[in-house]
Amino acid sequence: MIIFIPLERISALHPQKVFRKAFLPDLVYYFLNNLLPQFLLIVPMSIIGAALHFVVPHALQSAAGTLPLGLRFLAALTVGEIGFYWGHRWSHEIPFLWRFHQIHHSAEEMDWLVNTRAHPLDMVFTRLCGFIPMYVLGLAQPRPHSLDSVSLSVILIGTLWGFFIHANLNWRLGPLEWLVSTPAFHHWHHTYEEPINKNYASMLPWIDRLFGTWHMPKAQWPSKYGIDVPVPRTVMAG
Repeated sequence: MIIFIPLERISALHPQKVFRKAFLPDLVYYFLNNLLPQFLLIVPMSIIGAALHFVVPHALQSAAGTLPLGLRFLAALTVGEIGFYWGHRWSHEIPFLWRFHQIHHSAEEMDWLVNTRAHPLDMVFTRLCGFIPMYVLGLAQPRPHSLDSVSLSVILIGTLWGFFIHANLNWRLGPLEWLVSTPAFHHWHHTYEEPINKNYASMLPWIDRLFGTWHMPKAQWPSKYGIDVPVPRTVMAG
């Protein structure tokens, strides 16, 4: 709030109130989804991580473990982003998953707080899709029974960047938009007008170029957000 509310007052894309009509439910989602998904992920990721230490060749884990920390972080970020991309895309293309993911897309006004408007199970599924390939390749926790700063950094930076790309900001970053996602990039993912189902990547937009889902007009922004079906506005009903 300290960072984004002032920025959205100074560089607002759409004129809207700070305490917009869905602010309070989204604030509840903020606290819920900064706690519950982590607890839900503990058991499956512990099982997956332990199992993969037996399945993944030891040479691969050793090679990943000896990489310089910065290089392993960049590799984990890229591999994780590809996994997150497909988890996100499947959440749009598979009707059962869309039932959970549509809560995130029900936002009719965009700002930083929309980042955490989501069903906890939706967040768990997407994170599993990102973390499993990181573990398979030995990029996350190559040494068992130790705190892994790489996987922690990937999820922390990804979460912070998520607040940025949802923000009600009119910022454009020029050539950097080929490398990193921006509000302009992600707002097109939330549009309720054609084209829909574009720009699934959360941080690396070139992944959408790779898989044919990139959409980024030079001087145009979406005019409306949301979905074409009613979604309960209360957290309990969602």
